[in-house]
Amino acid sequence: MTTSPVSVQLYTVREALRDDLQGTLNKLAEVGFTQVEPFSFTDFVGLGDALVAAGLTAPTVHVHFLGESDEQLGSIFDAARELGIQTVIDPHAADERWKSAESVEAIAAELNHAAKIAAEHGVRVGYHNHAHEFENKIDGQNALEYFVSKLDPEVVIELDTYWVAVGGEDPVEVLGRLGDRVVALHIKDGPATKETKDQVAVGSGSLPIRAIIEAAPTALRVIELDDSHDNRFTAVADSFSYLTKEGLA
Repeated sequence: MTTSPVSVQLYTVREALRDDLQGTLNKLAEVGFTQVEPFSFTDFVGLGDALVAAGLTAPTVHVHFLGESDEQLGSIFDAARELGIQTVIDPHAADERWKSAESVEAIAAELNHAAKIAAEHGVRVGYHNHAHEFENKIDGQNALEYFVSKLDPEVVIELDTYWVAVGGEDPVEVLGRLGDRVVALHIKDGPATKETKDQVAVGSGSLPIRAIIEAAPTALRVIELDDSHDNRFTAVADSFSYLTKEGLA
């Protein structure tokens, strides 16, 4: 089976996933997905077997691990490795932590420490942004890029390109500056507002999707809608169809 460079963040279909784990994963496989990105993965009993039954893999996962003890980190990373997950991504550090150089450096130190423990358990760690990392400025640059400058090389970035735009910056330009540090993209579309229900299927909004993907051609492309006025599962399927039609899947 050929593996597409496209995945989907399962938070997009969270209600369906909690109601029918296997059925929802099967439906995503029927759309054409070969990869998914779970969230809070240890909360879903039988996730590994369900992924195998649907013919899906999970190269990346979202789970909060910043601030956890070394013992808890090891447990998270072991569980990830057992599912075949390669990259464990912390999806959020609160806005107030991005307002000073000292606090941003503290986040980076936590990621660097977690990366060392992750390596002992056969996985790597990353961070996923929202808008506030770009709205806050440190020494004349956005807090996210200041943060990246303090990370060890082993720590990677999953850039949520939509939230970059919401935060007031051009995601294509940011990708150009971050280069190979970005190993995955969150691809979503809409008018780049903070109202998550404004998000729409990829290809039907205002973001420059092709230019974004071409700026990070080797990065995993993870479709996500935080919310939408429309049916999110339909939007996921339409997003996959658009990327496929455009030669981006």
